[in-house]
Amino acid sequence: MKIDILAFGVHPDDIELGCSGTIMAAIAEGKSVGIVDLTQGELGTRGSVETRKSEAMAAAKLMGVVVRENLAMADGFFVNDEASKRKIITVIRKYQPDIILCNAPEDRHPDHGRSAKLVSDAAFLSGLRKIETQTEGVLQEAWRPAYVFHYIQDRFIHPSFVVDITAFMEKKIETILCYQTQFYNDNYTSNEPQTYISSPQFLESLKARALMMGKRIGVNYAEGFISEKVLGIKSFDGFIKNVT
Repeated sequence: MKIDILAFGVHPDDIELGCSGTIMAAIAEGKSVGIVDLTQGELGTRGSVETRKSEAMAAAKLMGVVVRENLAMADGFFVNDEASKRKIITVIRKYQPDIILCNAPEDRHPDHGRSAKLVSDAAFLSGLRKIETQTEGVLQEAWRPAYVFHYIQDRFIHPSFVVDITAFMEKKIETILCYQTQFYNDNYTSNEPQTYISSPQFLESLKARALMMGKRIGVNYAEGFISEKVLGIKSFDGFIKNVT
C-alpha cells in the first residue's frame, strides 16, 4: 500500500498533540495518511498498554488515517541502532510515503529527540538498495521519502513553516481527548497520580501554541514544522497572505 504521508510518533498521543490538525487537513485534500507509533507508551504514569492501544485506535478512526501500526519498541530505552533502523526502514518501504512527519529534534521528553534522529536516519538509509529488508518473505524495494518534517512539541522551536489548521482545531482537541487516561477530561475521573499533561492548563497551553503559530500567518490556528532541508517553490501563488 503506497500512501502520501507517514507520521511517526514515539508514544501514542504524540501525533495527536503535534500534527493531528495537519493530518486531517491533508486527508480533507484527498491525501492518504498512515501512523506508526514506535512504543506502546508503557512507562506512562497513567493508564496502561491496553488503554493506550484502544485510545490510539479511537483517535486514528477520528482522524481518518488508513493505517496505524505500533512497532513495540522499548519506551524510554529504545536505541538508535541497526535493529531499530531496520524496523523503521521496513515500514517506510512498506508504505512508500512521499512525506514523513516525526518527533521534534529536541524536546522536554528525551525520547522525542532520540526518536527524531532514529526516524530521520532510517528515512535516508531506506533509499540505499544494498540494505536488504523483507516483508512476508518478499524482498522490498529501496525507497526514500522526498521530505522529513519534524512537528514542534512541548518546547518552542522556530518553525521552518506552519500549516493552517483552523478548520480542524476543534477536532484536533477531540483526538487528544480520546486519550482519556492521559489528559484532563470533565467526563473522566481517575485515582491515578496527576501529571504534567493531565491538568486543564496543559490543554490551554496547547491551544495557545496553536494560536501563536496561527498569528504568524494571519489565521486562527496553525501547527509548526521543522524541515531538514531547504524548501523550494515553483510559484509565489502558493503563499498564504501574511499579515505580520
